[in-house]
Amino acid sequence: MSLSGLGDTGEAQPPPALFPAPESDTPTPGRRRGGAPQNGPAQHTSSQQDDDAGRQLVFFGADAAEPTVADLAGLLAGPGEVVRMGGTARLSVQVDAAWRVHVLVAELASRGLAANWEPTEGERHGVRTSYTRVLKPLAAAWLQGTTKRPPAVFHLTGRRLRLWLAAAGTPEPPDCFLLRLGADDQECWESIGVALGAAGLAGTLLGPGEGGPAYRISGRRRLARLTELVGGPPRAAPAGAWPSRP
Repeated sequence: MSLSGLGDTGEAQPPPALFPAPESDTPTPGRRRGGAPQNGPAQHTSSQQDDDAGRQLVFFGADAAEPTVADLAGLLAGPGEVVRMGGTARLSVQVDAAWRVHVLVAELASRGLAANWEPTEGERHGVRTSYTRVLKPLAAAWLQGTTKRPPAVFHLTGRRLRLWLAAAGTPEPPDCFLLRLGADDQECWESIGVALGAAGLAGTLLGPGEGGPAYRISGRRRLARLTELVGGPPRAAPAGAWPSRP
């Protein structure tokens, strides 16, 4: 089955049921906040400095830049996979809900990538791109042979986190959020945890026997930061599926 993004020449099939296709699942780039007045020197006060410090990481939030193919590293931080064929590569990810299919297909389309989907075992859905040269640099950065490993210098921006969350983020009441990892990607987990910590989202690694593999993000402060970084919920996301301000 295919749910067309851009460039898909096959006949598009209806998306999985339950949720209408969103008009747009990517946030509109916002204006940078906190600029100094244009007339006269900036007056720095203690409260202004505290406010600027609190918003420091939001500069890297989902609203701060246009979507790029490099953002798809967020899917690879989670359960996404990338494979190479000749001079091309393909990205794929398994998701557990129909709304995630809508969001990911729209996100991929916004980056000029056609996407297909198909039902898989356990009422899950597989989303994958076509083989394309556009994904070759991503594959080169993340693959050592056929093994997925994060690049030596890897960081998580708001858009990368947004994609990871759309594919594999799960709320855990009352004040936690799980970011699920690839079950066979043990060599990635530590590096991904370091990147989360650098983004101000230090989490607890849960093993397969603890409901994982996943990183648990807990506490009001970290959840508020996660909310700021990933932006508002996609149109297709059901109530409670996306982090919100406490």
